[in-house]
Amino acid sequence: MDDHAALVALATHEGMDLVVIGPEAPLVAGLADALRAAGIAVLGPSAAAARLEGSKVFAKEIMREAGVPTARSVAVTDVASGMAMVAEYGTPVAIKADGLAAGKGVVIAANQADARDALTSMLEDAVFGDAGRTVVVEEGLTGPEVSLLAITDGRAVARFPAARDYKPIGEGNTGPNTGGMGSVSPVPDIPEDLADALIEQVHRPVVEAMARRGTPFTGVLYAGLMMTPAGPKVLEFNVRFGDPETQALLPRAEGDLGEILLAAATGGLADAPVPMSGEACVAVVMAAAEYPGTPRTGDEITGIDDARATGAEVFQAGTTRDADGRLVTAGGRVLAVAARASSVPAAREAAYAAAALIQFDGMQMRRDIAEGMDE
Repeated sequence: MDDHAALVALATHEGMDLVVIGPEAPLVAGLADALRAAGIAVLGPSAAAARLEGSKVFAKEIMREAGVPTARSVAVTDVASGMAMVAEYGTPVAIKADGLAAGKGVVIAANQADARDALTSMLEDAVFGDAGRTVVVEEGLTGPEVSLLAITDGRAVARFPAARDYKPIGEGNTGPNTGGMGSVSPVPDIPEDLADALIEQVHRPVVEAMARRGTPFTGVLYAGLMMTPAGPKVLEFNVRFGDPETQALLPRAEGDLGEILLAAATGGLADAPVPMSGEACVAVVMAAAEYPGTPRTGDEITGIDDARATGAEVFQAGTTRDADGRLVTAGGRVLAVAARASSVPAAREAAYAAAALIQFDGMQMRRDIAEGMDE
């Protein structure tokens, strides 16, 4: 992913009609720009537009400009300044590395000691390297979280239904944040009319603000929202299909999704929701031992074929083949098991039944994904 010239050459050689860029790092580094310069249709923002995810400071600037509701925040570069803002906002408070940190750059500090530890680790110990040289201190918010993804060609916006992901490693949303331990769609407390309203309140103003700046946003704009007692507020933006939400959304898509993605990449997107099945989908992530720290690798994985035989989909992420040809762990979030059904409880039961057939040493899996949802 780092060799843009090689990727452009590959896309050109294969005559690709469309390239969809998945990870955030190559988008921030300008892979979409390189592909477009070679005349290749690509779904993904330019490096300038990808700053919506690449810099939390920039994202806050755009939100203020666009009138998008978000928490109060201040960017700091030293611990003392950060602690001054913690004292002003009170706790709990969010401490966020400005740059990309693989989904781990956010700490919700319950008290001042935790806030100081987080600020020190980012600003002085450089646990996130350059990504943590600037830190955003953000007032704590309360309420259920929701992810709302939309595709845009820089003008029209086509949204997906709402999804909900579960970021902390432990049941009951305990422990450190991860890239996501599971997801569900639809979300019963975010009906279609509310999702439409959120698009008009959040996504469309951002798309328009980016266009006014001369850096139009094309691709997938993912808003992480908190539905606070004072109304919805944006926690973060991602600029691509984020997982595990994607594993709960794409299995529900109907029609030719490729045509929609190509239309977004080439400027002909319809301003309407993406056609979706009425079924629910639940995705459960299976993570490696010691994740979200440095994950242990090399543990053999068994049972994937058995899980698929139930009708579930098994998405591989942190996997590889060892010298003996065995499928083994090779990253933090190893697999996601997704199942569809007529209701959220039924999809949840199917996803966990399939996941139970997969085994590897040290496996971590939350048991409460989509728990308590009635639909």
